[in-house]
Amino acid sequence: MINKGDKIPEVNLVKATENGPEQVSSSDYFAGKKVALFSVPGAYTPTCSAKHLPGYVEKAAELKAKGVDEIACTAVNDAFVLGAWNKDAGSEDVTMLADGNGDFAKAVGLEMDGSGFGLGTRGQRFSMIVNNGVVEELNVEAPGDFKVSAADYMLDQL
Repeated sequence: MINKGDKIPEVNLVKATENGPEQVSSSDYFAGKKVALFSVPGAYTPTCSAKHLPGYVEKAAELKAKGVDEIACTAVNDAFVLGAWNKDAGSEDVTMLADGNGDFAKAVGLEMDGSGFGLGTRGQRFSMIVNNGVVEELNVEAPGDFKVSAADYMLDQL
């Protein structure tokens, strides 16, 4: 599992944009900026839709006031699903980074087996502060919890 002080591994993600999916390498995306990244097990799932994404939307200005350049959400979903979810429940303040094949979740060692719920392999619920490609803070939730990956918790770390 990735730790504080580690560099984000090199993988390709797909950024959901107004013009459709855009391939982006993790090294390019995280270079030269401070990113508040949070991972959800899936778009439109209960906790993710009711609490996780709305918390970052609500706290976006506060996060940016504390030095965050960009807020990003990742999930093992395709860019079309994440784009629709952002349009329905998110905001322009949150960048959606699709990890459709779970390559990012696997590369950071934070994948989970959700097959018992019909979800297959997904990313765990976590958050991290990434500064110029290096993990400054890492918050991994215990299964079923929603505490340390919330926007409020991250605000206290900045």
